[in-house]
Amino acid sequence: MFRSGPRTTATVTADFRVSAVAGLSAVVDLGATASLGDIHDARPGPRVICLVGAALFLALSTIAVRHAGNEMNRILAPRVGASHASVMRMLVNLSGFTIVLLATLGLLSVPIQHLLLGGALTGVILGIAAQQALGNVFAGLVLLLARPFNVGDAIRIRSGSLGGELLGRVIAMGLTYVTLDTADGVLSVPNNLMLAAGVGPQPDPAAGALRRPGR
Repeated sequence: MFRSGPRTTATVTADFRVSAVAGLSAVVDLGATASLGDIHDARPGPRVICLVGAALFLALSTIAVRHAGNEMNRILAPRVGASHASVMRMLVNLSGFTIVLLATLGLLSVPIQHLLLGGALTGVILGIAAQQALGNVFAGLVLLLARPFNVGDAIRIRSGSLGGELLGRVIAMGLTYVTLDTADGVLSVPNNLMLAAGVGPQPDPAAGALRRPGR
């Protein structure tokens, strides 16, 4: 119990150092490139500074985001489970890489507003096409934050969509499905059905037997 603390701290510290050094270097590079470089300058010097600075910022920021996601995954995995920690790492990486990409395009004086408008339209189209899949993803995030059950819990599910009551043990939780070990075998239940269902621990057979004589 006490041995796991130092081992976890050392691992987190290593990832934190890489992320902090790369992130600080990226911020310094961002400021220097923004003040000294200009992609539209007629002189070659400012253009070279802009291009090299943007490439260096992209590389350093990518390293910082990746190690920050890895550290969050290692911190959260013992507390919320590997599947939940992987979801959080994916969100950190996705948001971080998006910010890095927009900042890099800003250094290169690319009109971001046009890209944002095109991305918004593309997002609407993809959202309509993948409505069910996105619903499962958002339901998985809600299950991650609310945590009505964890991996390894023996639960019962009451839902009309599932045909009544379902008993099983949670063996995995992903972005789209919750995997249960039931009496009929392994079953993958979509996250949106799990979110809409009534979920609780399985009843204790011993407690039920103790209550029957008193009826």
